[in-house]
Amino acid sequence: IGWIIVAIYLNSTEYGESGIRELQEVEKRYVIDSITGHKTFYPVTRSDIVGILCAIIGLMIAAGGGIGGGGMLVPIYVLVLGFEPKFAIPLSNVTVLGGAITNVLMNAAKRHPLADRPLVDWDLLILMEPLTLAGALAGGFINKLAPEIVLTVMLVILLGLTTERTAKKGIKLYKKETEIKNAHLSKLAAEASASQDAEAGEALLGADDNTEEDENPSSEEEKRKTIKIDPELKNIIDEEKETAPLWKVQVLLGMFILIVAINLAKGGGAFPSPLGIVCGSFLFWASTAFMFIALIGIAFYVRNYLVARTADKDRLGYNYVDGDFHWDATSSLKYPAICFFAGMCAGLFGIGGGIVNGPLMLELGVLPPVASATTACMILLTSTTAATTFIVFGLLAKDYGFHLFWVGVLATAVGQLGMSYLIKKSGRQSYVAFSIGAVVGLSTILMGFHGLISLAYQRADADMPGTPHHRSGICQVGD
Repeated sequence: IGWIIVAIYLNSTEYGESGIRELQEVEKRYVIDSITGHKTFYPVTRSDIVGILCAIIGLMIAAGGGIGGGGMLVPIYVLVLGFEPKFAIPLSNVTVLGGAITNVLMNAAKRHPLADRPLVDWDLLILMEPLTLAGALAGGFINKLAPEIVLTVMLVILLGLTTERTAKKGIKLYKKETEIKNAHLSKLAAEASASQDAEAGEALLGADDNTEEDENPSSEEEKRKTIKIDPELKNIIDEEKETAPLWKVQVLLGMFILIVAINLAKGGGAFPSPLGIVCGSFLFWASTAFMFIALIGIAFYVRNYLVARTADKDRLGYNYVDGDFHWDATSSLKYPAICFFAGMCAGLFGIGGGIVNGPLMLELGVLPPVASATTACMILLTSTTAATTFIVFGLLAKDYGFHLFWVGVLATAVGQLGMSYLIKKSGRQSYVAFSIGAVVGLSTILMGFHGLISLAYQRADADMPGTPHHRSGICQVGD
């Protein structure tokens, strides 16, 4: 963390007193993108190398929690790579997208630690994702209108509060795991002592009762075989065993196709509509409204299904495990509404939504590995949707975006493997919670640092000749 901050500070001082001269030198030596006002990716500079290394470190930390790490990437791309926030956010989103793809692929074969079902909670996913996507779309529009300092202050406040809650949750889980481990060790010690006493007794009195003792396990096994499961309950259990339930995957893909198709059809900014829809026209806003209505409709459909399914489980005596949700009329409305706010943060700050959804799931009692895997799936859809919006609006520096996408893929793979090894070796799932907390806390520090640097050099930047000024306007290219 200290190394990242020092690297950012040293790089940011390039734009202090000698900033005008250095900017003029950059314009002479490199090709400048007309939209972003930033140089193209090649030739690679020292800032590019330092920025990518910082991004790799952040992504490896974030991989264990499955939350993307957009809150760290935005200030790195602003303060190290030198992008304006309006263009750093889309690059962060593309990097998060690469990491989300890796997370989803690596979690696909993993199973729930307490039940025979996938690690991803599909019920939670299909309920919360529609409103998360709706929030991401709203956040994308607000991002184009809100002043940069407002975005920074809002994000720092949000992440500061989230860091506190996540840290407390991680400590609580760690203490609980320690208690369970100590109890298990005490039990093993007691069993070992009892076994020694029994062996001593058998040596003196003989072991004539061994045959009867051996028969008990088999008789218990026969009893378990004779217990019949209700066919309706068996259908529910069998459906939950599926790695990727078909109809639930279809719901998610349907949402994605709907949003991407409408975004491309209506165009906007740098992307002309193939149907002739003019940005800002009635048809433009009508198509946008249709997306929101469709997503809310899907959310209510899934909500009604889950409430009815939970009632059936209760009636049939379903065996819930730790971390399972009990969906009722209140919880099925409350938690998706919170996810709308998380999605809005994704669109506003380019953080993939996971930096809010991950801690939210932990707060709701979801097991850390399940929260990590489910959050990664949500990020995949949310960041993909946001990425298409940024591309349509002409905000993505495509050359940097291509390389940073693969940085996200590879760095996340390394981080995932490291966290899997750590959990397997220690047996502590709370490390996932600590990973989430570390990312949120580091994001708070970096975004705060970014805000201070921006305020310190705001006047100097405004006076720099040739510095592009991009302000509001949903239909403006590069804004």
